[in-house]
Amino acid sequence: MDLLVTLDFRFVRTPDGQVWTRTAYSYAFWDRYLKVFDHVKIVARAEAKPSVDEQYKQVNGPGVTFLGVPFYLGPWQYLKAHRRVRQAVRSSVSGEEAVLCRVASQLASELLPALWAENRPYGLEVVGDPYEAFSPGAVKHPLRPYFRRRTSRLLKEQCARAAAVSYVTEQALQRRYPCGNNLAVAVSDADLQAASFSATSRVITSGECAATPKTSSGAARPRLVFVGSLEQMYKGPDVLLRAMALLQSRVPVQLRIVGAGRYRSELEQLARSLSLDDTVEFTGELAAGAAIRSEFDNATLMVLPSRTEGLPRVVIEGMARGLPCVATNVGGIPELLDAEDLVRPNDPRALAEKIEKVVGDSARLSRMSARNLAKAQDFRPEVLESKRTSFYRFLRDTTNTWLTTRKREVVRVA
Repeated sequence: MDLLVTLDFRFVRTPDGQVWTRTAYSYAFWDRYLKVFDHVKIVARAEAKPSVDEQYKQVNGPGVTFLGVPFYLGPWQYLKAHRRVRQAVRSSVSGEEAVLCRVASQLASELLPALWAENRPYGLEVVGDPYEAFSPGAVKHPLRPYFRRRTSRLLKEQCARAAAVSYVTEQALQRRYPCGNNLAVAVSDADLQAASFSATSRVITSGECAATPKTSSGAARPRLVFVGSLEQMYKGPDVLLRAMALLQSRVPVQLRIVGAGRYRSELEQLARSLSLDDTVEFTGELAAGAAIRSEFDNATLMVLPSRTEGLPRVVIEGMARGLPCVATNVGGIPELLDAEDLVRPNDPRALAEKIEKVVGDSARLSRMSARNLAKAQDFRPEVLESKRTSFYRFLRDTTNTWLTTRKREVVRVA
């Protein structure tokens, strides 16, 4: 049986028909589905580009096909194209495949009413929380409150009607978007390999900050790293910059912001206005894998002041390198980090105070490293694969039963 997967991710398509990504969802990602299904059909957006550089990884290949929908950016472009988008999404279902939607997702909202009309089973992978995604500060749009109510209401209905739901969190998303009496599993979306894990945690001695540059006086200068999309303010990079401004007179730290998106220039301007030119470096987007691991290995502390999260893969990836982390207490982050490593969102002062305490305490950094590396073992591929495979088999078998019953009903009517 084939599997159709919808997701709100922007790929790149070149004139030769190949589809590419610089970050997530390369061809290797889809192997998790091919362990159960014969073929995977991806339904998503792809921006046309004449060529790509060596940082891109191919998405389609043997057993993986890409079915593009009209490309759009933002709500206004979507409103102009939504009829064509709906037609493309619904026509992608041929009738014999299983259907899985990664949500929250606008494409899922276009597709699922058609499945409800047929009482057709489908599965969901809940990877984010739209209620938090449209929280104040996360999105700059006059209709933000409306989008917040609408998208969270839709996801609740989608989960309630699904045959099976996989959540990336242990409890957080399940509480807000329950699936009733249908199959529910908790399995992270992390895509780690053996090379993702550090062999040992970090032991940091007094006055030492691992692999960090020095100040003019020769003292160690802790390096902070932020990794996340700058397409929206979901990850709170603006909060981090304001915290950095508060830290300048208290502790000498350096920050590397890894990511790209439409708010990069605005954030760079904010950094200049806060006199952070010599303190903050914007690296742009880096390819997943070795380049990101290098950033983790050369950092003292990861900081992720998100306004919304499911279960952030980037935190798990950093933990697997034994990297200490400070983050906000949103989504599933409290399932990953100790309470003492968390701050509330949208609070630069609290974040600055937390960073100052952590980077000034070598024993604490060492404890955080050991704990994070130990916790990351829960996300080893062999642990997650068993849970995912069972979930996909249930969806396949449920779909097979529905198709068989439907064929019998058609024959009976005829």
